[in-house]
Order: sequence, then C-alpha cells, then structure tokens
Amino acid sequence: MSTQGLFTHIDHVGIAVRDLDEAIAFYEEKYGMRMAHREINEEQGVAEAMMEVGDSSSCIQLLAPLNEKSTIAKFIDKSGVGIQQMAYRVENIDEVCETLKERGLRLLYPEPKRGTAGSRINFIHPKDAGGVLVELVEPNPEGH
Repeated sequence: MSTQGLFTHIDHVGIAVRDLDEAIAFYEEKYGMRMAHREINEEQGVAEAMMEVGDSSSCIQLLAPLNEKSTIAKFIDKSGVGIQQMAYRVENIDEVCETLKERGLRLLYPEPKRGTAGSRINFIHPKDAGGVLVELVEPNPEGH
C-alpha cells in the first residue's frame, strides 16, 4: 500500500453522551440533523445513533453506555461527555491495518470487528495517534 490514500473520508466523529434519546433530540432539533441509523452493540456495551451531517457522507456518532462497565461509561467517568473518537473511512481495512502495523502503530484488536450497520472496524491506540482514539471504518458494501 502506498504512503498516501490510507483514509478516504472522515467517516464520523464519535460523541460520548449519557442519554441517547436526549442527544438524538438535541442533534435533530438544534442542528437539523437526521438520524440515519440506530442500534445496540452489546459487544462494545453501547447504544449508538448515526446522525447525518447535511448532504455529506460524514456523520456524528452518538454513543451512550449500556452499563457502567462499558468503555463509553469509563470514558465519561474519566473525561465527561464529548468527543471520544475520530473515525476515518478506508476501502480495505485488512490492508490498512497491516500497513499501520508495519509503520509501528498499535491497533486495539488483532483482527477487525463488526461495527455499526455491518461495517468492519479497528482502532489505532491513542498513544500512537497523538492522544486521539482513531477508528478505522470499512463500510458495509450494502450501505446502512
């Protein structure tokens, strides 16, 4: 893989929230965003909603904890509500992960996992990404 072109778009920015319904209402009523997708991800312990940003293909992902042990609950306890992650879209997550590992970056998962709407995801460790949790997203080819 070349040194350019690892990421194709900003896929979404993840926002940790305490109450998903309240956050959805805020983003719809105040910002005029539309909810594109909502689901429960038991494995990650979150309820999540993707809010479309205008006519772009970028979204705001609202993430609420399902329980006090979830990563999002721990994030909120430590940092409060707010930006939790930056997600970049990739065409082939397996190739991108391999390239990043070759470049000395640590990934959180040895293999990509299932993400929102059937996507495949992995994360770059924040200590290797300037303190930012970076998510890699290979969209489901069938869309939302």
